[in-house]
Amino acid sequence: MRALLLSPELFLAEGGIARIMRLYLKALCELAGPAGRVDSIVLNDPPGRDVRLQRYADTRLGEHVGCARGKIRYLTETIRLGRQADIIVCGHMHHLKIAQLAKVFNPRLKYYLVAHGIEVWRPYNWLERRALDGAHRILCVSEYTRRQMLRFHPRLKPERVVVVPNTLDPYLGAREHVVPTATPFAQPRILTVSRLLSTDAYKGVDTLIETMQLVRREFPLARLRVVGTGDDQPRLQALATRLGIAQAVDFLGSLDDATLRSEYAACDLFALASRKEGFGLVFLEAMTYGKPCLGARAGGVPEVINDTVGQLAEYGNIPDLAAAVSDLMHHPRDSEVVRRHVDTFAFPAFTRRLAAVLQ
Repeated sequence: MRALLLSPELFLAEGGIARIMRLYLKALCELAGPAGRVDSIVLNDPPGRDVRLQRYADTRLGEHVGCARGKIRYLTETIRLGRQADIIVCGHMHHLKIAQLAKVFNPRLKYYLVAHGIEVWRPYNWLERRALDGAHRILCVSEYTRRQMLRFHPRLKPERVVVVPNTLDPYLGAREHVVPTATPFAQPRILTVSRLLSTDAYKGVDTLIETMQLVRREFPLARLRVVGTGDDQPRLQALATRLGIAQAVDFLGSLDDATLRSEYAACDLFALASRKEGFGLVFLEAMTYGKPCLGARAGGVPEVINDTVGQLAEYGNIPDLAAAVSDLMHHPRDSEVVRRHVDTFAFPAFTRRLAAVLQ
């Protein structure tokens, strides 16, 4: 098999799409076979091979082209490498028209779309519908995303829209090397990891801050630890100050891998009260440390969190969120059960699912 992977980003940012596209690259290299080859084109990353690339690619990686946000180069390189490819795996809906164009120059080419979440939860224009109609398969990260795509484009054949859940980076782990820090029951540490962008207010970090008012009534020394940066951070800090709980909310900024692992190990529960998660990869990352998770009953999150590993609450419902925190503290989940739940989404299982779809 000769495959071409189109990604918005791989290493320029640490968003969920970049992280999962690295794993698509790794899986494609494993599935290519001894005589196979995988080429990679990345829209936003700079030229050259990031040192981390060696984790996710092997000798079957051919060309790796970083376009430094150059859309013309992204287009021309896709057509060039697409001429020699058997399949294209397209990592974002906005790039699907380019994959469709590559098929004009190579009619035997099959192209696939990875549908992550909110980018496909909307009506499609005429060009997008045509590109979707030409896709051999559409790989949705959750059943919720699959339903949304069929809702907004009813002419899609349901058998071509399949669910391939996201997977956990096998290089993330290292949990056995981190010693959890026990905290007294009255001092629960709640961790959240999110972009703090004004355009991503749906992530619900402000809701978690408001929830801390109620949480602190039962647990006066509870703390919310916020990992992430963005232009919305001043507003969120001002909100904590206005509510009189600034001393209970720690803004940690962007953390390196080792420090982030320590935060996961030290927290008592992980929370992300987002309304538009197509999957919620950070929940799996927290679960590798045996941590129970609190999420909103929205998007694809209910496909990741069940009662044995955490709790769901209504999005934006602060009393419901506070009650969920209380439940998780009074009825802690078994950390080994939480860890085993992650095995459902382990990389080998992901690779097997992907192989079945590509065949």
